[in-house]
Amino acid sequence: MTQTQTEFPFQDRFRDHATLGFVDWSLRGIGQVVFQNNPLTGLIILLALFFNSAVYGAICILGVVVATATAILLKADRGLIRDGLFGFNGALVGLALVAFTSADFRSGAVPSFHMTIYIVFAAAMTTIAFSTIATLLGPHKVAALTSPFVLVGWLFLFAVLKFAAIEAGPLAKPVSPDQYDAAIAYALPTWYMGIGNAIGQIFFQDNWIAGYLIVIGIAVNSRISAGMALIGAAGAALVAGVFGGPEGAIRDGLFGYNAALTAIALGGFFLVLTWRSFAYTLFGIVVTTWLWASIAIFLKPIGMPVLTSTFVLVTWLMLIGQYGFKALVPVPPAEATNPEDNRARYLRGPR
Repeated sequence: MTQTQTEFPFQDRFRDHATLGFVDWSLRGIGQVVFQNNPLTGLIILLALFFNSAVYGAICILGVVVATATAILLKADRGLIRDGLFGFNGALVGLALVAFTSADFRSGAVPSFHMTIYIVFAAAMTTIAFSTIATLLGPHKVAALTSPFVLVGWLFLFAVLKFAAIEAGPLAKPVSPDQYDAAIAYALPTWYMGIGNAIGQIFFQDNWIAGYLIVIGIAVNSRISAGMALIGAAGAALVAGVFGGPEGAIRDGLFGYNAALTAIALGGFFLVLTWRSFAYTLFGIVVTTWLWASIAIFLKPIGMPVLTSTFVLVTWLMLIGQYGFKALVPVPPAEATNPEDNRARYLRGPR
């Protein structure tokens, strides 16, 4: 292998390209939703969105491009831009605004001119919110995660109700477990569709096949992260089933998408993967599943979705708390790459 090939692996081939660099950073931004700093992962996830809905695919592109371009215009840290860290919250907020203002949640509706402008401003705002929250959390060595998306998403969804030029839509997707029929029995599709839908719901895709395509995208960069996503989604479905969660909510993946993100974050990304951190991750999956139902019921009277707030809350608590536990090995956000690399560096020890 030549020196050039060693220094520039395939996934980094276009990272500093004069014309394709921005595309690379934007695709990384899509991958960073699930902690994967890999443009190929981002591309596969984007194709999974287009598989379900061209509308969602296009809106994902709009959100990540606007958020990334805003960071460039404001001269944010170039390393963070190149890693896609300013883009992923923009992609999510665009998807959320379309998902919860469309009559058909599954496919989404083509946004009006006013809604498109609204999405552009929301995506740009996530870049500012990311910088703010990251600055506040920096001393604690904890990442902002998707908190900028949650904050901006809630604020912009509330405001939609006050503007006649923007169609608020029916918020067609149930946002609380008690909106489902509790009498429906569990069946085989409850589980395999529920796991796939849970992964898809991270990107607001109500399509279990798209969810498994996203897992493939994650596996391109990290098989451990892909496994953790499945463990999180499956674990949430199991916990919800054992505690009598509504079949429809399990099948739709609503109990599982926050848990899947918690599993990826704790399962090797921000903590070196050991049997102790794995047990810690399983604990986080269970708590995240329960808290989704808790926050969903709390927000139901005002019609707001949970988004990824449960994942953010549980992961923050468990990451800030882990600095007091000697059984766990933290990986500072600036050093986190993927679970395989994090563990390999730990096993090599300090040099």
